[in-house]
Amino acid sequence: MKIAVDTFHRTGLWIKRNARPLEAARWGYYFENTSSEQVIHYLSAFQNDDGGFGHGIEPDFWLPLSSPMATWAAGQVLMEIGADPEEEVVQSMLTYLANSVDEKTGMWSAVLPENNDYPHAPWWHWQEGVQQNWLFNPGAELAGFLVHWSPEGSEYASIGWRAAEKAVEHVMESTEMDFHQVSNFQQLLKIMLNHQVKFDTTMPNSFNEVMNKVMNLTDDCIEKDESEWATGYKPLPLDLIDDQEHPLFEKYRDLIEENIEFYVEQMTEDGIWNIPWEWGTYPEKFPVAERYWQGILAVNRYKVLRAFGSV
Repeated sequence: MKIAVDTFHRTGLWIKRNARPLEAARWGYYFENTSSEQVIHYLSAFQNDDGGFGHGIEPDFWLPLSSPMATWAAGQVLMEIGADPEEEVVQSMLTYLANSVDEKTGMWSAVLPENNDYPHAPWWHWQEGVQQNWLFNPGAELAGFLVHWSPEGSEYASIGWRAAEKAVEHVMESTEMDFHQVSNFQQLLKIMLNHQVKFDTTMPNSFNEVMNKVMNLTDDCIEKDESEWATGYKPLPLDLIDDQEHPLFEKYRDLIEENIEFYVEQMTEDGIWNIPWEWGTYPEKFPVAERYWQGILAVNRYKVLRAFGSV
């Protein structure tokens, strides 16, 4: 199913007029052949002196200080544009990640106590023991960032490998997993595909064993009942199967087509999507976060739609 050309243009116009400059730059990079330098320029505005990111780059919490979760959001953008390891924004980020990991657990704190001092969604509220709700989200992916952008054998790469090993131990022992954490592991494996020989010789399980386990967990958490897709925040097929090279693509080819049609049906007149969640708190602040998320969601979904030939 193809997105109509006029719909595509309406979406781009809405993003340029209403989204954050970061999303407008990402849209330009992905769909209008503009430079990645613009993306890095606007992304850098969210970076702090310690190399981490904050300032509401993840719009559901507005903590200005650096946090691992906000840094994960920035790292995903840097991965998407293929940022060079020598970029200052990347090098500073790696320093923050190396300094903020809990080497004993291999995790990064997903929620910080300071979150509570700023507008935030309830799931970003800090309390004692909250890390157990998040575990290796986003740590599995952050470990991958350190491996991906650091020279082989360097201190930062070694930190990444050690954290990745603990993440692998966790996933292999898991019988079920939240889809956000599953997504983190999928991204870790995409990075490790380029390091498979070392993975197989240093990790407690082979790359293929871990891949099979992650795909089983992915399969389990996809919402397969189409009647449930519009009832709340559910993990749809396209949330976890992002291109035709994905190991589960053939199995879910028909459901993916249904998901594409669902996306088209759910579009607003502006060619964007309303987000399927709300805070229930900070009523004067949530509309701002909602608008930011609409821009993020539009860019992310169009990227996936293009990967399946619908744009």
